[in-house]
Amino acid sequence: MAAETILVLGESGTGKSTSLRTLNPKETFIISTTSKPLPWRGWKKNYTKFSKENPTGNWFQSSKATSVIKMINYINAKRPEIVNIVIDDLQYIMSFEFLDRRDEVGFKKFSDIGGDFTDLLRIADSLKDNTKLIFTSHSENTGDSMNPHWTLKTVGRMVSEKITPEGLFTYVFYAMVIPGDDKMEYKLLTNTDGEHVAKTSMDMFEEKLIDNDMQYIINTIDKYNEGE
Repeated sequence: MAAETILVLGESGTGKSTSLRTLNPKETFIISTTSKPLPWRGWKKNYTKFSKENPTGNWFQSSKATSVIKMINYINAKRPEIVNIVIDDLQYIMSFEFLDRRDEVGFKKFSDIGGDFTDLLRIADSLKDNTKLIFTSHSENTGDSMNPHWTLKTVGRMVSEKITPEGLFTYVFYAMVIPGDDKMEYKLLTNTDGEHVAKTSMDMFEEKLIDNDMQYIINTIDKYNEGE
């Protein structure tokens, strides 16, 4: 058995990170790849920075793949109360490394970036089977204006051409903003509409668009797996 992996894709401002607000902070550890605050009111009350001085903290910041992997392994071994591990803004692990190594010439940096990225995605195989490994990431149009195809944003062609990264996730949701009667509604697409990559198990969700509520997603997955 292994952890189940959940990916939330979308453009900036579509509610990817905000979907995490409903998770129980006592069971959740968030790894942020940037220094941005979490986008909901009062988050600092429930998410404190992990450190040697605060080993029970549940928030950590790093964009280095090796540091993120080390932290995930630590949580898996030392923090049994944590069942949700979140990597927020996954694509910055690739893009920041690329920018840090922008003066390097040749293919090696792309090989290293692709290798680190793949190692991170495959870590789910070594985690406890009650763990949900949750990623948010930006998307990009790999089609054109007439035939758009929105997928996971990567650096270079190695990752997208060699491994089809969305295939490494158990579930993929695509974040969308839909005009409502009096305000914009933030939704998650549960299965592909032909333009946006999304996938869930057969008949898991009755609706094609659901609220951006990660705890609802996890509850639905757990019930589905139990046959409820």
